[in-house]
Amino acid sequence: MGKMINETITAVVRREFSRSLRFEAGRDPFLPPARKQVPRLLYLHVPFCEKLCPYCSFNRFLFDASLGRRYFQALRQEMGLYRDRGYDFAGVYVGGGTPTVMIDELAATLETARDHFSVREISVETNPNHLTEDRLAILKAAGVNRLSVGIQSFDDGLLEDMDRREKYGSGEEIAGRLAGVGGRFDTLNADMIFNFPSQTQEILIRDLDTLLRIGVDQVTYYPLMVSDSTRRQVAEKLGKVDYGREERYYSLILRQLLPVYRHSSAWCFSRQQGMIDEYIVDYDEYAGLGSGSIGFLDGACYANTFNVAEYIERIGRGELPLMAARVFGKKDQLRYDFLMKLFGTRLDLQTLREKYGVDPWRYLWFEITAFLLAGCLRYDGGRLSLTDRGCYSWVIMMREFFIAVNNFRDFCRARLPGCGADGAGGTGVPAGG
Repeated sequence: MGKMINETITAVVRREFSRSLRFEAGRDPFLPPARKQVPRLLYLHVPFCEKLCPYCSFNRFLFDASLGRRYFQALRQEMGLYRDRGYDFAGVYVGGGTPTVMIDELAATLETARDHFSVREISVETNPNHLTEDRLAILKAAGVNRLSVGIQSFDDGLLEDMDRREKYGSGEEIAGRLAGVGGRFDTLNADMIFNFPSQTQEILIRDLDTLLRIGVDQVTYYPLMVSDSTRRQVAEKLGKVDYGREERYYSLILRQLLPVYRHSSAWCFSRQQGMIDEYIVDYDEYAGLGSGSIGFLDGACYANTFNVAEYIERIGRGELPLMAARVFGKKDQLRYDFLMKLFGTRLDLQTLREKYGVDPWRYLWFEITAFLLAGCLRYDGGRLSLTDRGCYSWVIMMREFFIAVNNFRDFCRARLPGCGADGAGGTGVPAGG
C-alpha cells in the first residue's frame, strides 16, 4: 500500500510541476512592483565552482577569476536596482556554485546587501576546502549567521565516485575541518545526500554516526535528485538510482537523528531555531539575483538570464537581466503555499485565509482530503501537520519539485552558445573575454 501511494504521488507531482514550470510564451518578463511589505529573502547566486560535480544541475561554471570579479560587481549593481524599486529584504541566502570562491568579493557583496536592505540574517554555502581560518574570519566579520557546508558523504569511496576526494580530502579530513568550525557561527549546517546508487546502508549509518559525533547544529539530508541532463553522468559515475529503497534510507536517517535533532523541514534537522536551506518555508517571497537565479514575488515566478556575459552586460546598462516569467493564479499560489509550508511540517489554514482573503478549503479540499485519507496529514483546530508517513511523502514531492526546477535550468542552459550536453559550458563569454 505504501509503495503504491509513493508511486502515485511521484507520478502526479512530476506531471504538475512540469506544467507549473512552463514559462509563458510571448510574455515579456517583468519584476512585480513592491506593493506590500512582507517578509522577503534575497537569494544571491554565485555560479562558479573549482570543480563540477557530476550529479549537480545548478547553474554553475568552472571558476575564472577575471570573470568572477566582473560578476560580483554586477551582482552588487543588481541589488541597487531592487532597492531603487522599493524592495527590502530581511534575510540573505548566498548559494551556488561555490559562493566563497572569491571571499573578498563575497564580503563586499554582503556589505552592500546590509547597506541597501534591513538584513537580519545571512546564510552562505561553502565547500570543505574553504573552511580555513582566513575565510572563516572574513565570513564572521561580514555578519554571516549560518554556514552551510557541502559534505554529501564522509565515505572515501563515494567521494571518489563524486570526484570530490581529490579536491576536498578524505572523509576523515573533511570531518576534522567541520568539527573545527563548531561554535563560530549561530548555525553550522552539514549538507548531506542519501540514496546514491553505490551508497550502502552501512555507509549511511557511518555518515550519521560521524555527524552525531561532530555535533553540528543542523543537518540537511537531501535525497539524490537527478535531472534529465545529469541522468547519464550519474549512471556512468555512480550507477542507476533506486527509488525503491529511498524510503528505507530516509527512515534510517529519522531513527538516528530525531532523538538529538528536531524537524525544521521534512529533510532538515536542527538543534535550535534558525535559517534553513529551504528558505521558501520561512519566507513567502524571495528575489533571485545573479545569472540563472529564479525568484518568486507577489505571485509571479521569474528567471534571470543563464548567460553570464549577457547578465553582466545588461546590468551594466542598468537593466534587470530577466529572461522569463510566469504569473500564478490564486489556486496555484495556494497550492504552492500548501506544499512549501507543510514541507516545514505544519500549516495554519487561518494564515492562508488571511493572506489570500478566501477559504483555503474551497481551493485545496481535494489535496487536503487525499492526504488526510492517505495518513499523511493530521488536522487539529485549523492546523495541518505531517505524520511520519507524510514526512516521506513531502520528501518525494520536494524531490520532484527540485528536479523540475533543474530540468528548467537544463532547458535554459541548452540554449546557450557553446553549451555541451553536460551543461558545463556556455557562460556566453567570448574567447579571451
